[in-house]
Amino acid sequence: MKRVLAFDFGASSGRAILAEYENGHLTYKEAHRFENCPRERDGHFRWDFADLMANVHQGIEKAGAFDSIGFDTWGVDFVLLDENGKLLGDPVHYRDSRTEGMVEKAMARMDADALYTATASQIMAINTLFQLLAVQEQDAETWEKARRLLFMPDLFAHALCGANVCETTIASTSQMLDARTGAWNRDVLQSFAIPEHLFAPRVNSGTVVGEYQGAKVIAVAGHDTQCAVAAMPASDANAAFLSCGTWSLLGCELDAPVLTEQSRLLALSNEQGANGKVNYLKNIVGLWLIQESRRQWRREGQEYSYAQLEQLALAAEPLRSFIDPDDPLFTPPGDIPGRVREFCRRTGQPVPETVGQVMRCIYESLALKYRFALEQLSRATGKQFSVLHVLGGGAKDGLLCRMTADCAGIPVIAGPVEATALGNILIQLVALGELPDIAAGRALIAATEPVKRFAPADRNDWDKAYETYITILSV
Repeated sequence: MKRVLAFDFGASSGRAILAEYENGHLTYKEAHRFENCPRERDGHFRWDFADLMANVHQGIEKAGAFDSIGFDTWGVDFVLLDENGKLLGDPVHYRDSRTEGMVEKAMARMDADALYTATASQIMAINTLFQLLAVQEQDAETWEKARRLLFMPDLFAHALCGANVCETTIASTSQMLDARTGAWNRDVLQSFAIPEHLFAPRVNSGTVVGEYQGAKVIAVAGHDTQCAVAAMPASDANAAFLSCGTWSLLGCELDAPVLTEQSRLLALSNEQGANGKVNYLKNIVGLWLIQESRRQWRREGQEYSYAQLEQLALAAEPLRSFIDPDDPLFTPPGDIPGRVREFCRRTGQPVPETVGQVMRCIYESLALKYRFALEQLSRATGKQFSVLHVLGGGAKDGLLCRMTADCAGIPVIAGPVEATALGNILIQLVALGELPDIAAGRALIAATEPVKRFAPADRNDWDKAYETYITILSV
């Protein structure tokens, strides 16, 4: 029997999942769950790394003996270390305001077409490249002292066992990795005066990078999306995936990156998968809209469970008003319901006033944006998608899955809910020699994990709403 411990860090919470694998059977349980609470410090919105590491040690203690451990996190964020290996401040949150205007400044050094051709990454202000540009321009002292950059999952491994590596899937969220070669793109680094030696040696997913108390420390797919996709119970080449959590990443697997001008204009990304495939995808603001709305109502003295919010949405009038989830208006923390009303007012739509109306607007807008992204992926790849696999926490949201199936007109398979942790676990088992490859792990998941299927219903009303939605996106 092998026991492996998977740490899965999300933007609002984290957990440690302990798995046991013996004679082809996989069981797992949650050993520890904790909140991830960023806070303002030194003029920036930052992750509390000391608190997160304290929870890592709590999770390890609760888990007991295990053979290996791996970490996955959200993408793009990092820490800088000085020549003595000391952190130059807690990692800054991707939602921090320091990157405002950085994309425009970056375009003066390397235009969008050249940057996309070099990296094949969707140009987003949160990407590591633009965060580094902000450090250069706003904190020259830190930039001068910086000798090493570690992405978040690599930082946890470093803190645990001293590993000094850069795992490939997390590196591919940076806007600096060449999607064709898997190496740092030197044209990009030179254009932005970023020394290549700042980065730790790159390693592939599934590399053993150290040891902690007799257990192997394994660099799994550091980017949580790639862990989730690794656990996708799919064999259909025309399957699409939706890794659905705080962010929604909707995409498909390809053998080679897509570097066309059309792909750039559609804002599609080519990221490295744990199995060597390219995950061709679109980043969409996801359940953040619901999570932050719930926090705002709590700040106003109104406490709702997610189940209550879903019921209020169901009771509201359908297909009345919509938002673009990716409008910059919705990126910072704060009053999302107020911004939903502001967006609808600005675009000449009925303004949602009640909690149920706001929630209905958010749910339907996400489903419509997923359809929009699927159509973009189809245009760029020539694929006609036969099914959409919803992976992660969003698979529990039956209303969103139902709306997505009806709106997109293709079946939705929801699950596994624990896809990210399961992908982390599968990659560790491959590294330990218990599974031959990711494909075998997917077959194991397909045979053992419960999923829920949503067949599309009559989509006439959704088709009409989609015509309206397209006009709203162009406003």
